[in-house]
Amino acid sequence: MDDLLTTPKLLELVAERFKVLSEPTRLQILSTLREGEHTVSELVDATGCGQANVSKHLQILHSAGFVVRRREGLYVHYRLEGDEVFQLCDIMCGVLTDEARAREAILGGEG
Repeated sequence: MDDLLTTPKLLELVAERFKVLSEPTRLQILSTLREGEHTVSELVDATGCGQANVSKHLQILHSAGFVVRRREGLYVHYRLEGDEVFQLCDIMCGVLTDEARAREAILGGEG
């Protein structure tokens, strides 16, 4: 099983997923969708980005399988495919919080 986890093709797929998550705007969109389904217009309002920009990021997130969409009349609604991506985010946020606390403890009141 360990050999399967380190095949070049699998590592390439993992890298592609991390690449999708490396853009702060996409993380902001995912975070907003964590609250529930939203239209493109709602996501534009939530992110402060233009519609073309949000649509581009949504296409990337959809292609990577992070979000699903459905059309209702003139509107396209997006929602998370699953919330597994937030397990990764929670781990990284925990690591960053621990690092910040360690730095603060080392530096004390300096700075």
